[in-house]
Amino acid sequence: MDFSKKKIWVLTDGSQGMISQVVGLAQNFNTNIISIKTKLIFPWSKLQPGFMPIYSWIFLNKIDFLNPPDILISCGRKSVYLSIYMKKKFKNIINIHIQNPKVDFKKFNYIVTPNHDNIKGINVINSIGALHKFNKKKFDFVNKNEFRLPNKNLCSVIIGGNNHHYNFLNKEADKLVSHIKKIMSLNSHLKFLILFSRRTTLEIKNIIKLKLQNEAYIWDEKQKNPYTYALKYSDWFIVTSDSTSMISECAITKKPIYVFHLPFKRDSQRIKNFHMEFENLKITKTLDKANDLIPWQYNTLNESERIASIIKERIIKEN
Repeated sequence: MDFSKKKIWVLTDGSQGMISQVVGLAQNFNTNIISIKTKLIFPWSKLQPGFMPIYSWIFLNKIDFLNPPDILISCGRKSVYLSIYMKKKFKNIINIHIQNPKVDFKKFNYIVTPNHDNIKGINVINSIGALHKFNKKKFDFVNKNEFRLPNKNLCSVIIGGNNHHYNFLNKEADKLVSHIKKIMSLNSHLKFLILFSRRTTLEIKNIIKLKLQNEAYIWDEKQKNPYTYALKYSDWFIVTSDSTSMISECAITKKPIYVFHLPFKRDSQRIKNFHMEFENLKITKTLDKANDLIPWQYNTLNESERIASIIKERIIKEN
């Protein structure tokens, strides 16, 4: 089967994390990808799939039903509706959903969920951490002169924020800064790059900027985000524990990842399982337990490529 000629639709709610996952998987089939941000009318926009019937008119998108895809990859609650509708209308479509769709798994050809979700099924394929769009090919296009940043002896600190599971309070920012300053005092040759995520609060940003502005390169958020640059050129990473996606993305590099663990807002065995799995695979270490940065390597983690290979094999076998 020639996957290079297959037309692919990727469906999300528009969030960057979901887009990275569906595109990451899709690009391992080919680059003939159409991205759709799923929009629904009320009450479908608020309800979990399974409670209401699905009709074509519930979608606010202009969907080209005359030219359906061969492969449809979705992620997120809203995209479940469109995936199920397309599969019902065009039975030959191969529909793949990333994350737990929380509806009958039989409505999809394949479901991709991380090991830490502990979801099993005949059509379920488990990944280590989150899928994402980063790979070695993307790094080839990074211009090392674009950002006027160091490309050697670089430690990138990637900072998240509050979410359903974690609190990121001012005292945690102070604690993180103390760790960074201690490492700086032991490694005068190292350079530090500080990057914020969309969830980082202004308060946390201000604390970091105030205490590290003369000692680190801090992304001002006015220029292009040097995140891909950081992935390519960093020798170490320090990442806050709230984002499984950022940690998974850093793991493509084979470079040491130190995790700064935030306090739980509410206990989550899923998230604990994620961190335990990555520590057991020697991908991450806990920053709190480290007196200094040490080098180590592990096998690069490219789950988007691995999962795509499994799906291709199954499609070939089943057709």
